Amino acid sequence: MNWTLLIFAGLLEVVGVIGIKRVSVRSNWINNLILICGFAASFLLLLKALETIPLSTAYAVWTGIGTVGATILGMLFFKESKNPLRLLCILGVIGCIIGLRLVE
Repeated sequence: MNWTLLIFAGLLEVVGVIGIKRVSVRSNWINNLILICGFAASFLLLLKALETIPLSTAYAVWTGIGTVGATILGMLFFKESKNPLRLLCILGVIGCIIGLRLVE
């Protein structure tokens, strides 16, 4: 159950990061709400997940999901580079997240 919460926490971190990007383009109440609610919900779920998952593992997985999610959304929606080496690095991060889960 707490691993599910951790995954959702990572996905909500991506929502918060998208909020940051949107606020940087245009600061209005909707964009600020996306930013604040995304990170607030993410932190609350991370806090709950930390009750049973070790800090080092939970934080690495949480930031990894956020990094991969933000990178993929940046490529899809913000015209960021789709360099094959960049995609390989994303796969490396995903592999490390899976590895942390397997050795948990």
